[in-house]
Amino acid sequence: MVKLVLLNTGMALVLMLGSGLNINAQDETKETKSSVSVNADLVSRYVWRGVDYGNSPAIQPGIEYANGNFAFGTWGSYSTSSNTGGLEADLYTSYSFGFGLSIGVTDYYFPGEKVIAGVDPADSLSMVVSPQRSGNYFDYENAHTFEANLGYDIGGLSISANYVFYGGADDLYFELAYALSDVTIFAGGGNSMYTKSGDFNVVNAGISVSKEIEITDKYALPAFGSLIINPDLEQIHLVFGLSF
Repeated sequence: MVKLVLLNTGMALVLMLGSGLNINAQDETKETKSSVSVNADLVSRYVWRGVDYGNSPAIQPGIEYANGNFAFGTWGSYSTSSNTGGLEADLYTSYSFGFGLSIGVTDYYFPGEKVIAGVDPADSLSMVVSPQRSGNYFDYENAHTFEANLGYDIGGLSISANYVFYGGADDLYFELAYALSDVTIFAGGGNSMYTKSGDFNVVNAGISVSKEIEITDKYALPAFGSLIINPDLEQIHLVFGLSF
């Protein structure tokens, strides 16, 4: 899921390390630089805020338009297996201030399915994501979730707060991350849909490492790996991804 979180655990935890196509235009009168970027990630699992969405590898494309401090974009995740959930196509907008603060709104949409995330009754430690045919983009009651996003970045430290104000149950998620060179350590917690009991708990903690794989003298392929622990569900995930 794309959200305005300063560490996109993409995410998932999936890091949006967009390399990709960039088209830039310069407005000489306002001296505001605008750009359009296109990128895609291939990940071994779509793990977002400590939960595995899809239980299969996924392709995650993204397109973003940026103008000055304003950004508007779309991001999606598509499972390589037809028997799982995890299909997603989001819209988001954000505005970044010069002193490290950013605000935004994300519209999470699940195309062609209503995704139900919950605890498997047969296994109280297993979170499940079940696809159910729904089908309509304009079915906002069942297919969309809207979230307000707030983030602050100072040096290598990132703090984010996220609140679902439509399509949820006042769900909250907070995350703290610290990046040092190519290594990022993170911890996040939430309530309601994120935990077994609905009470606030740590659900997403671990470490991410990124590097570039040299293909030719002029091109290197960005790669990343994440070790993700969900203490609430007593689960662990190891995710690997490539960015294009």
